Amino acid sequence: MKIVVAAMGKEVAGHFGHCENFIFFDTEENKIVSEESVPNPGHRPGFLPNFLADRNAKVIISGGMGGGAVDIFNERGVEVIVGASGDAREAAEAYLKGELVSTGSICHEHQHGDECGE
Repeated sequence: MKIVVAAMGKEVAGHFGHCENFIFFDTEENKIVSEESVPNPGHRPGFLPNFLADRNAKVIISGGMGGGAVDIFNERGVEVIVGASGDAREAAEAYLKGELVSTGSICHEHQHGDECGE
């Protein structure tokens, strides 16, 4: 299974679309077996969820995310976890252990992206 974390370097990003990079964690038997950081190719409506789903993401972890992105992920069968913070790898490991639960915090206004998850 492929878990993707929207990140600012190695930390979970506060807002999905404005992250610096995406960290792809490949997992087997509930353990991370590899990771790859991919620069954010650009924030535009609808692009990023499809970009990540096309790269076989099954789970996306972020601090906050807009409702449109959540809808696209849901349509593509990608589980959305929002409300995460801290180290990206630790967040992915917590998800694998069943310890990371989505807060359901959805951003409704992009100009307030820095407040997502509050």
